[in-house]
Amino acid sequence: MTTVKNVLAIVSPHVGGRAAGGALAGLLPPSTHVTVVEAADEDAAALREAHVIITGLAPVTAEHIAAAPALEVVQCASHGFDYVDLDAARAHSIQVCSIGSSGAEKQNVAEQTFALMLALAKQLIPAHTALTEADWALPRLQQSITELSGKTLGIVGLGHIGEEVARRAVAFDMTIVYAGPRPAAAETEARLGGARHVQLDELLRTSDYVSLHAPLTPDTRHLLDAERLALLKPTAFVVNTSRGALIDQDALADALTAGTLAGAGIDVFDPEPPTEALRLLKAPNVVLSPHVAGVTRETLVRIGLAAIQNVAGHLEGKPLGDVVS
Repeated sequence: MTTVKNVLAIVSPHVGGRAAGGALAGLLPPSTHVTVVEAADEDAAALREAHVIITGLAPVTAEHIAAAPALEVVQCASHGFDYVDLDAARAHSIQVCSIGSSGAEKQNVAEQTFALMLALAKQLIPAHTALTEADWALPRLQQSITELSGKTLGIVGLGHIGEEVARRAVAFDMTIVYAGPRPAAAETEARLGGARHVQLDELLRTSDYVSLHAPLTPDTRHLLDAERLALLKPTAFVVNTSRGALIDQDALADALTAGTLAGAGIDVFDPEPPTEALRLLKAPNVVLSPHVAGVTRETLVRIGLAAIQNVAGHLEGKPLGDVVS
């Protein structure tokens, strides 16, 4: 007799909600019973009986884990996994997985990274705003408009997404340095235009653009704090399409306001959505977007399929991929 496994799919409204979850649920094996919700505590009975939780950026807390005694796996439908309480999962011998090796988000996150970099380099936001106010701003802006060509791009985290960003940087004739736990293979560095592995502080001192592509962990929270932001050139730009808490947001606002940093392109915030109190919203020389880097129509399909395929494999007795805890 086939054992039925209960799957709780938590799909936040901003990534499709019940409609998206229902469509993906149909791809799981027939031996599963799927409940789709928009928050983990929306259906207490389904949470209590869940063997697998699939979550699309919705928090899975210690309380949720304690309320799910049958739980075996939490599958994150994202590269990031910081919204799951990993300590609680470990304490209950629950495996937590991402979709990191799938590369599902890498294309659009890389495109968004370059959209922010180009907007900063070409001063698109102030130029657009000035024109809508009948202000021909060319004389004022031309001294601050720059090129990407010939500049140094520092990539913090040369994983699937960081490498995709580097590939695009090669096409823009940029010099690439990167920081991370270990160097990439020599052939990878060669393919990326002779990219060099350096320590983070050296990367910050020498880069014209710094792009963050690291996971959020206790060790990387506020990786760019006031001390590290002070290492950057006053002509440098910071771009973050990874996780908001990688940067001390108040310290970044201070640097932008003081003019010790040329600008910042930010797609992610801490918390999300940001409150009106977030000083970055009023800081000078910023380009902001509401965590859109991984949510194109095409990307959402790839993300959902990657998460479903990993869970389906597990339910069929195959080893889980991208286990982060």
